Amino acid sequence: MTKRKIQAPCTEGVSESIGFLLIFTLMMAGIGLVTLYGYPLLMQQQTSADEQIMEKNMIVLQNDVKSLAYKTVPYKETSLKIGGGALTIYNSHHTPPASKITIRDANGVIFVTDFRSGDLTYSSASANTEVSLQNGAVVKRQNQGSVMLAEPRWFYDGQTKTLVINLVNLTSNGLMARDGIGTVQMALGETRFDNYDTTGLVPIYLTYTPDSVKDYSVAWDNYLRQTLGMSRNSGTPGSGTGQPLEYELPQTSRLVIKQYEVIIRSL
Repeated sequence: MTKRKIQAPCTEGVSESIGFLLIFTLMMAGIGLVTLYGYPLLMQQQTSADEQIMEKNMIVLQNDVKSLAYKTVPYKETSLKIGGGALTIYNSHHTPPASKITIRDANGVIFVTDFRSGDLTYSSASANTEVSLQNGAVVKRQNQGSVMLAEPRWFYDGQTKTLVINLVNLTSNGLMARDGIGTVQMALGETRFDNYDTTGLVPIYLTYTPDSVKDYSVAWDNYLRQTLGMSRNSGTPGSGTGQPLEYELPQTSRLVIKQYEVIIRSL
């Protein structure tokens, strides 16, 4: 009777399969971790980079407005990249925002009534952030807070008691918006110069009414009080209710108000 030799089972294939499964599992786990934690962080950094680029672009556009208004340059054109959002011009004539400025003296003489500046605004698509060029200033808003990135050309001379206010009105043929690569074309429109010599030293009152939806009152409040030295008489900045804010600048003997119209021809 012939005896058969029983061979031990082969385990080489099993070892290779287990190794492959382990390596594949580690790779999928790594990809999952990168997707779960790394991708949102990467997108957040990209969004932050887009916002920083647009902040610099808005300051460049502010310099263009200064060239038009203060250097009497008739035309300016700037090409820029708009990433992660859209750039929109809100015409002060056709679709005026609710924010407005009124200037008067203690005797009830009104120098400016409900001045609406218009807005050139960048809105981020993935974050609740806006950067706006309004009334010669660059302001940034996030949630209920806001900050002024670049100040307008207003100043008060304490020796001569002279207050100079430059009001810039952004206007266009209608509502325009742009994303990607765009070219902002600006032209100087009508200008107005008013010089008021008050009788003695009288206080000047400025009333700023913010937009209840796009509220930049915190930025303007800090500028008016800390830079110009005005005192706030009424109102709560950042309330989001569109409540008027009244400011007083005492000891003023001369008031100079310059109004400039800047026409946005295209984006």
